[in-house]
Parts: sequence; C-alpha cells; structure tokens
Amino acid sequence: MTPPSPNEKDDLERFQMELEFVQCLANPWYLNHLAQQQYFKDEAFIHYVEYLQYWKQPEYAKFVVYPHALHFLDLLQHAQFREHISTSEHTQELHRMQYFHWMYLRSGPSKETQQQSQQQQQQ
Repeated sequence: MTPPSPNEKDDLERFQMELEFVQCLANPWYLNHLAQQQYFKDEAFIHYVEYLQYWKQPEYAKFVVYPHALHFLDLLQHAQFREHISTSEHTQELHRMQYFHWMYLRSGPSKETQQQSQQQQQQ
C-alpha cells in the first residue's frame, strides 16, 4: 500500500477540520460565542460560512452527525439570524427549542400513540 500523497493528506485534514467546524454549528451557545467575538461582522468569515453550504449535498451531509448544524448553517446566511443569536436570551430560547425537538420530535411516535392510531383505524 502506498502512503497518501501530500495533497491527499492536506485534503483529508481540510475535510476533517471543516466537518468538525460545521458540526460545532449545531450548538447554539457556540454560535453565540462566535457572535460575541464579532465573527459575524467579518465579511471573510461570512463568505467562509457561505462556502460551507456544500456540506448540505448528500455526499457530504452523510458525514454530519448533528443535522441541526446544517439547519443553522442555512440560518447563518441571514444577517437577521446572526444578529438574533448574539443575545443570550435568544440563544437560550433556541437551545430550549432544540432540546424539545430532540426530546419529542426526533423519535417516531410513542407506542401508546401507535396503539391509539391502530384502535381508531379498526373502528
């Protein structure tokens, strides 16, 4: 087996770093930190976030463990969201909504709900 070329190693490292960054975007408090550090006022950073949209393509999205990261990547394209996430109150609200999504909407219907549905169909 031949060792990877320097370009292949660089590409792999870039892939891993971008994937890690994109996944960090799933954390509303990390987004708040970026806003507090004024990253969202830096045009170069905004262009970088725009560039990262390619992670939404299926061949890349399959590597993303936290799907909220892709949703927040979309939202970061909007100045209003970038401003919104800069306050702790809005960040807390976003975190709370994310938590409830994970808690109640992520999994399918409960067994109880499925049983009720089956009973209604049989009537």
